[in-house]
Amino acid sequence: MTSYFFDSFAFFEIIRGNPNYSKFSTNTSIITTKMNLMELYYWLLRREGKEMADKYYEKFLPYCVEITDHDIKRACEFRLQNKNKELSYIDCIGYIIAVEKKIKFLTGDEGFRNIGNVEFVK
Repeated sequence: MTSYFFDSFAFFEIIRGNPNYSKFSTNTSIITTKMNLMELYYWLLRREGKEMADKYYEKFLPYCVEITDHDIKRACEFRLQNKNKELSYIDCIGYIIAVEKKIKFLTGDEGFRNIGNVEFVK
């Protein structure tokens, strides 16, 4: 089983049924953070309503890891090094956690195209 850090974009695409993300729906170990779930929850709340937002928040909550002070500092350094890409703080934290855990960061966010340690899927 392959492990990936799922950013919010990956969750959105899986829920929307993007066929390019179907292979990540099974036989994949998911890691994420509550910050990513916050983005997912808000997106679902706006588009699908509270019931669906609650359903997916609870579904993915067991896959959350804690964000450490070290992660925050490294994410800020990474964001500064890539300031021309306008990456979000949440995505930078996720990327750093993926690097630390030696797993790929799964996203379709254009800012991460051609960055190492990223599984870029549109």
